[in-house]
Amino acid sequence: ACCALKWLQGQAIMHANVMDTWLGEVDFDRVFVLGYSSGGNLAHHLAVRFGPGSVELAPVRVRGYVLMSPFFGGCERTRSEEERPIDGIWTLEMYDRFWRLSVPTGATQDHPLVNPFGPSGPSLATVDFDPLVVVVGGNEILRDRVENYARKLKEMGKKIEYVELEEEQHGYFTDHPLPAAAQRVIQFIKGFMAEN
Repeated sequence: ACCALKWLQGQAIMHANVMDTWLGEVDFDRVFVLGYSSGGNLAHHLAVRFGPGSVELAPVRVRGYVLMSPFFGGCERTRSEEERPIDGIWTLEMYDRFWRLSVPTGATQDHPLVNPFGPSGPSLATVDFDPLVVVVGGNEILRDRVENYARKLKEMGKKIEYVELEEEQHGYFTDHPLPAAAQRVIQFIKGFMAEN
C-alpha cells in the first residue's frame, strides 16, 4: 500500500515530463485513499504512517481516508463476533483462520497489524490523522470492532465520521452495488470528498 502511494508520488513528480496518460487529469493535491475490508485495515495503517498532509509524499497530498468495513481483530471477542448472523458470509472460524495466516508466527490477534488498540500497539492518541470516514454494515461480524475503532478515535479528538448501514453484511456494495445502502455510501463519500 505504501508502494502504491510512492508510485503515485513518482507519477506526480514526472507530471511535467511523461506519465501514464490515464493520470493526465489527476489533481495530486486532492488524493483520497479508500480501502475495503483488508484494504480498510491498510488504509488505517497508511493514515498512521503518513500523517496529516502526507508531507513525505509531496507533491501528492492525501486529503482523507475512507475505511469501508475495515478488517480489524483482537483476542477478546466482541458481541457481534459472538452473536454473528447465522446466514452471514463470515464465520468465526474463517475470521480466525484469516488472522492466523496474516500475522507473524506466534503472534495473536492483538498484533498491531490486526488490533489498532491492542496492548502491544503504539498509542494512537498522539498520532495526527487526516480526516477519516469509517463505514460498516450493521449485520457484519466486524461491526463492533469497527464501531469501537471509530468511537475511540473520536474520543481522542480525531476528525472521523462513522456510518453504519443497518441490516447490511460484509460486502453489500459489491454484491448488490445499486441498492439504497450502496447509493447512500456513495453520496456520503462524495460529500466527504467535497468537504476535504
